[in-house]
Amino acid sequence: MSAQHYANYLPKDFDNFDCLKLAPGIYLILLFILRAYIIWIMSVTNMRDHVGIIQWIYPQTALFYLNLVSGVIGLFIVLVLSLRRPTAPAWVRICWQKCKMLLIVALAFDLLIGVLGYFIWHLQTISWLLVHCSLVISAVSYILKSKRFTINIAEFPEALPEK
Repeated sequence: MSAQHYANYLPKDFDNFDCLKLAPGIYLILLFILRAYIIWIMSVTNMRDHVGIIQWIYPQTALFYLNLVSGVIGLFIVLVLSLRRPTAPAWVRICWQKCKMLLIVALAFDLLIGVLGYFIWHLQTISWLLVHCSLVISAVSYILKSKRFTINIAEFPEALPEK
């Protein structure tokens, strides 16, 4: 990467391996993809009513289970993110280069589940479907247009020389 790509960033924007810290929008996209797992964790930690939170957010439990399935790709991306370091195996480096595509596939699969849930199983309302579609479209456009995320994908942490 040339110096002009990094011209707008400050030293605080870099991590311990001199890589640009991950774009903050990616964390929001991962939260969106993994929302069923987050709700599941919240319900498990609720000591009084273990399924109350799930039933409140997902009145039809079938949609909750389908969102758990669609979040599997997001879990894999979190695994790759957590293993992204200089001593990472080769498969992590390869998967990191495909992270943009994986995020877009995860969002598309999540949208497909939502559309199927609405049209085939009648699990949600049209307003929910429109909000869901707009969130997915904005997330995909962020992934494709984010310069910071493009830099993140291009670089991989390397071991720095000892001081």
